[in-house]
Amino acid sequence: MRLGAGIFVFSLAACGALAQDAATAPDAPITGDERVKWALLNTIGPASIAGGAISAGWGTLFNHPHEYGTHWDGFGKRYGMRLSGIATSNVMEAGLGAIWGEDPRYHRSEGGSFGGRMGHVVKMTFLAKNAAGETVPAYARYAGIAGSNFLSNSWRADSEANDGHAVTRIGLGFLGRMCANAFEEFWPDVRDRLFHRGR
Repeated sequence: MRLGAGIFVFSLAACGALAQDAATAPDAPITGDERVKWALLNTIGPASIAGGAISAGWGTLFNHPHEYGTHWDGFGKRYGMRLSGIATSNVMEAGLGAIWGEDPRYHRSEGGSFGGRMGHVVKMTFLAKNAAGETVPAYARYAGIAGSNFLSNSWRADSEANDGHAVTRIGLGFLGRMCANAFEEFWPDVRDRLFHRGR
């Protein structure tokens, strides 16, 4: 548990530094440094840490996979398993995106109706901007989410190390990306209303 607490504290500190550096023009092409920051923030950022804790807690509560058990050690194994999958997926997406010219970042639509903004959230789960600023299929994301889930079968517990579970995890990976997009789209508005920024 001491190691887990140390990783958590280090992650929060690293993410604070990364977040301060992340303020760039929303339509500016992504740089190599920004790709690295994106991969780190989406792997060990506060939202990812919270998502991992919820996922590991849920798995521990219902003892899935059963090989890990319903104790703190099992929680740690589940958290580590998710973290390894997320890290692999993000590195694959950032790396392949650099080759193919895809921007992995989510760009908010801001103005417009709630329905229009939700449509943007869903659409940008499967699409990305290329180097020319055009919206294209997010092939690097497809490869990252699918590839990491099939690859992780080699180190997962036996009961979930199969193609059927990998396909389920791919679906959950895209659902998780959609939730992350929704958070990025709407959280700044909620935060500004809660803390009355700019008023």
